[in-house]
Amino acid sequence: MTTHARPLADWLAAASDAELATLFRARGVKADAPWQDFFDAAEGLLDQGSLARVLPSLTADEAAALTRAAAGGDAGAEREALVQLALLRPDGGVPPEVAAALAGRTAPAPEPALASPLSDDGASAHAAERAFTTVGAVADLLLAARDRPFALLTGGTVSAGEKRLLSEAGLSVDGVDQLLALAIDAGLARVDDRRLRTTTRSEEWLRSSAAERWVVLAGAFRDALPRGVRDPAGGWTPFASWPGAHPWDAGWPERSADLLERARLLGLIADDGSEPEWSEPLRTGASPDASSLARLLPAEVDRIFLQNDLSAISPGPLAPALDVRLRTIAARESAAQASSYRFTPESVARALVLGETEESILEFLGGLSLTGIPQPLAYLVARTAQRHGLVRVSIDEETGRTRIESDDQTLIDAMAVDQALRPLALTAHVASLTTRIARETVYWALTDARYPATLVDEHGAVVSGERHPLLDPVTPSGPDHSSLIATLRSHQGPDVDAAWLDRELDAAVRAKAVLRVTVGMPDGSTRDLLLEATGLGGGRLRGRDRAADVERTLPVSSIRAATIVAQ
Repeated sequence: MTTHARPLADWLAAASDAELATLFRARGVKADAPWQDFFDAAEGLLDQGSLARVLPSLTADEAAALTRAAAGGDAGAEREALVQLALLRPDGGVPPEVAAALAGRTAPAPEPALASPLSDDGASAHAAERAFTTVGAVADLLLAARDRPFALLTGGTVSAGEKRLLSEAGLSVDGVDQLLALAIDAGLARVDDRRLRTTTRSEEWLRSSAAERWVVLAGAFRDALPRGVRDPAGGWTPFASWPGAHPWDAGWPERSADLLERARLLGLIADDGSEPEWSEPLRTGASPDASSLARLLPAEVDRIFLQNDLSAISPGPLAPALDVRLRTIAARESAAQASSYRFTPESVARALVLGETEESILEFLGGLSLTGIPQPLAYLVARTAQRHGLVRVSIDEETGRTRIESDDQTLIDAMAVDQALRPLALTAHVASLTTRIARETVYWALTDARYPATLVDEHGAVVSGERHPLLDPVTPSGPDHSSLIATLRSHQGPDVDAAWLDRELDAAVRAKAVLRVTVGMPDGSTRDLLLEATGLGGGRLRGRDRAADVERTLPVSSIRAATIVAQ
């Protein structure tokens, strides 16, 4: 225990609950920290481990100000921020523990960085093209994650196996981790049990125009920036200042490079370091304005060419709402300003699983096509729809088991001996199959095995299958410190001096330390004693008087002050 914790404990006790909660969040204090009173809290905040965790989070200005203060100078404009982080005393002094933690750290005064110049027409066009490509790539990843959530590594990045699968599906894996970070910041996806899944917010975003998609991504990117690169107006500092924004964070160079790459992907910074017109509102803290960007984006189309070979050609970027629905019916083969799609029995069956019908598919394609619906495509849709639902998966009301039925007995016989379905432990029962496995699990296993399965309820009505339900977006929030603060308040007694003296004496006894004790005498005078503390109990301090070499027992109520003497 250190006497230097006493001023901080007094400051913590005088702070409001909101100030304490802000401090604890900024310092990374756990909600279940084992602190009983403000003295515990002060000692915990001045602990070298705690200080080692908070110092890397300081901005360049804060680090320089704290270094000046530790050298006897003035912290200047950053003084209040450092006080609120419990790194400076209210009088501007630096606690010895903080000074010790600063040993070996240097923080050169940050030099003002110049804002990026305005991009010329060529640089703006390239930045707009990159932003358009990025928005499309994020949409492709979200659609892929909606069908099959991505497995993530411990660090939150996409595994090599997942990248290989994405590449085989025709998706670019360049910068995939930065693209997914943009989606997560915008609340379009979230990590759930080390898998990346899409949220309900992504559905509306996927059906928005390219410019509207960009507004969401760019605004969320700015709002998620660390405070070292944010300015008081709510925007960001010049890009040139980002690499030095957190000088004591060893991981910051890599992170700042990642953030600059995300800004480049969004077209917020051009290849030559200049700033496109649409970047300026975001930098200054205003609402995103994509009007200047939209003028440089390719025009979207709302019609396609359907071919006899079961393919479809879009003569330009297909309107997102149409593209999303078309990709539930057909697999996209190539992604460019003129995209191509391919209709297969599997792709049409997938659309039927998601709730489409033969009529809704043909109506949609008829309104979308510039060339009508070719006969081979109409036949494919009709044949697939006719087979869809031949296998019905339901719950047997009598037994509670999952039942598989079909009007085609050959399908029942095939499923009974299908080795791919052995884990379901299917049992024959009155021209059907039953299992203890849940209905939804059985349905998706049959679908994966390419059986024309349909979920039905107890009345025989078709139920749409949803393999990976969309998640609700979650707003990041820190730990709730209200219970911890209440505990600290409950031990906040009226006699702070007496409580602090008890802690000092107890710590001295446990450490077998030498104390300089000031004792009040009956005549009102005081006397200083140098004691080797040996015990504390019953309201009395026991110790050996070094000067007289005798054991003394002193009433704690008579002790006016006690200081541990360095040995």
